[in-house]
Amino acid sequence: MSACVPARADSARTKHVHPPHSPPPGGPRRFRVAGADVSASIAVFLIALPLSLGIALATGAPLQAGLVAAAVGGIVAGRIGGCPLQVSGPAAGLTVVTADLIQQYGWRTTCAITVFAGIAQLGLGCLRVARTALAVSPAIVHGMLAGIGVTIAVAQLHIVLGGTPQSSVPDNLVALPAQLANLHPADVAVSVLTLTLLLLWPRLPGRAGDILGKLPAALIAVGGATAVAALTGLRLPKVDLPSWSSHALASLPEGPVLGLVAAVLTTTLVCSVQSLLGAVAVDKLVAARPALTGRVKRSDLDRELLGQGAANIVSGSLGGLPIAGVAVRSSANVAAGAVSRNSTMLHGVLVVIAALLLVPALELIPLASLAALVMSVGLKMVSLNHIRTVTRHREVLVYAVTTCGVVFLGVLEGVVLGIAVAVGVALHRLTRTRITHDDVEGVHHVHVRGQLTFLAVPRLSRVLHQVPHGADAVVELDGSFMDHAAYETLQDWQKTHTAQGGSVDITGRRPGTRISEPAEVDGCRCRPWTPWRNHQCERPSKAPAPGTDRRAASGSPTRESPATTPGPNASATSGESSAPGAYGAPGATGTTGTTGTTGTTEQPRGHELARGISAFHRNTAPLMRRELARLAREGQQPSQLFLTCADSRVVTSMITSSGPGDLFVVRNVGNFVPLPGEESGDDSVAAAIEYAVDVLKVRSITVCGHSGCGAMQALLGADPAGARTPLQRWLRHGLPSLERVPADAAEDGRERPRLAGRAPADAAERLCLANVVQQLEHLRAHESVARALGAGDLELQGMYFHVGEAQSYLLSEDTEGGVFELVRETNLTA
Repeated sequence: MSACVPARADSARTKHVHPPHSPPPGGPRRFRVAGADVSASIAVFLIALPLSLGIALATGAPLQAGLVAAAVGGIVAGRIGGCPLQVSGPAAGLTVVTADLIQQYGWRTTCAITVFAGIAQLGLGCLRVARTALAVSPAIVHGMLAGIGVTIAVAQLHIVLGGTPQSSVPDNLVALPAQLANLHPADVAVSVLTLTLLLLWPRLPGRAGDILGKLPAALIAVGGATAVAALTGLRLPKVDLPSWSSHALASLPEGPVLGLVAAVLTTTLVCSVQSLLGAVAVDKLVAARPALTGRVKRSDLDRELLGQGAANIVSGSLGGLPIAGVAVRSSANVAAGAVSRNSTMLHGVLVVIAALLLVPALELIPLASLAALVMSVGLKMVSLNHIRTVTRHREVLVYAVTTCGVVFLGVLEGVVLGIAVAVGVALHRLTRTRITHDDVEGVHHVHVRGQLTFLAVPRLSRVLHQVPHGADAVVELDGSFMDHAAYETLQDWQKTHTAQGGSVDITGRRPGTRISEPAEVDGCRCRPWTPWRNHQCERPSKAPAPGTDRRAASGSPTRESPATTPGPNASATSGESSAPGAYGAPGATGTTGTTGTTGTTEQPRGHELARGISAFHRNTAPLMRRELARLAREGQQPSQLFLTCADSRVVTSMITSSGPGDLFVVRNVGNFVPLPGEESGDDSVAAAIEYAVDVLKVRSITVCGHSGCGAMQALLGADPAGARTPLQRWLRHGLPSLERVPADAAEDGRERPRLAGRAPADAAERLCLANVVQQLEHLRAHESVARALGAGDLELQGMYFHVGEAQSYLLSEDTEGGVFELVRETNLTA
């Protein structure tokens, strides 16, 4: 023991608070359950009870098997599993698998298959391969669930109509016309009532709806239909729960070995994947909850697999359905505020109590009501959101093949087909490479779009050899993978081409994807307008002498001179500092664009602009082309007019997280809104306001000021009588704002606009806040704005952006004088 436990430095001073071999004082530790867990367990129990019976009905198993699985899933999986808040039990995703097994092998053998599937899950958990199950394409998982949902819905439709379902979807579809011709009105009426309550209960209006909506819709639907059927005396098939003494348990499996092995593997796959994906989803739901609801540990997926395996062993041994994590119950558990695994275990205990004490009440439930409930669950498994997601990621073929395979062939066959199609799609994307060659003003551009593997090497080599000897070339790699064969091909061609007097620049879409030292383009080695930094790059002060090696002149690495890349503040090669006389700045020494000066290199006019446009065409345009094409077809439909300062540091799309077509932006010096008809007014701002309100029908107008505004600083020192220049005349529109902020803030006793939590930093910031409020008043004076405000079609907002803190404040006019409140972080997924 002493070799394993490090001794404390103060161990000599340690004192025993009680004799060494006596029990600690205070008695044994008491087991406590949080109140949130108790309320959450009740909510989950009310959902699980009808669903467990309905899923048992859909599989053709004894109805008691659903209750057994719900209880075992809550108690065993809840205690051992690695996801504390995930609720396990009979899941709709297992309905088709279980129904096929019962029909093929019988109920007792199906229980044995469940036991062996649990043993397989225990083995996988011990091997710690839980994360590997998440490697299955989401399109396959969603397609499998959609196929199971379709199968469930079609089968339960026969029970809803008063008949008996067939063994497969094609048979059910063939028998549907005859079933429609021979439907039972009582069953249909109860089913319609159940579906109506399911749909309308969560949408009850008013305060009563908020209170009653906390009750589970599934319980209300089944309970309401049961009550109506009992009061009206309808003669319907109802739940039949035989005595527990005759409950069927598992027996030794009977059947072909290969078939049984396939059944065990199928059950293991579906149970494991659904449970692990459910655990990941529960982690996301817990992370989105407010921090005040208690901390919950992240899921241990390997332990979750062990818990699911143990639960399936117990459930199969006791004659219960296969168990997996259930999304509906888990999300309800999280939403109800559960903070530990106690809620899941208590829900299992409540199911046991109900199965023993509520049998007479459960036997009043019509089977048609349970079938309608399960049919609605099956339809929800075909998620339009999932379809949109897989379509956006170009995996709709995998989704469709998996769904159709599950519906017409079976779960295992459908999943295998989906995996095969997913592998085929991945190989197609890997081998599909587009290589083009363009000659732009003497520079040869070779654009490679896709992954560069050995399969694309012949085409790559053929296109590269179309570049003339000694020409300038740019190879643009628009992909994320390049194997060794393609790398060697590019390197060999680059060495040969540069040896023949040419230049090669190999670039990628992201910084760091260059496979060789970049050649200097026009003496500049920086990317155009480096993200969020002013692009200022020093140029070499001397042009290369005739006969000088091109690489040495361009700054490429040679044996004599190491490669250096000047940053924005690097000094020029002549030894002069780049700041304040930086490139392009007035008064800079040795800058480009001058002629007749010894040692300078003339650059084409608009060089920086052209390079930036070129980078947009190469990197951004391919990603934006589809969205911009849509906007070109539909026209602009912005949601708001954003009126702000012309300051270059205020990037409207960035600070509002908006994209093309979202904002109609008007910028001017000082974000002024001239009053209509005022002398020296400016019709361009008024015209933009009128166009935005009357033509574009914007719903809001935002006036945004910012910290460090040069217009406000100029306004503080402006001479109203000396407005002779255009700038001075324009600043006169800010004089009303200046009048709102006298030198003595309390001169007239009025409250001034202020920031929440602190006073304005200086007079310029105080004026900026007052200017936003004043320009909102000017907006109300415009006829189109006043008309839209009166009709309730428009709202005005004031905003202040602090550049140095990168924080935005919104004007709250509820208080006197107006307070700019800091915009807090919110849950973006809500």
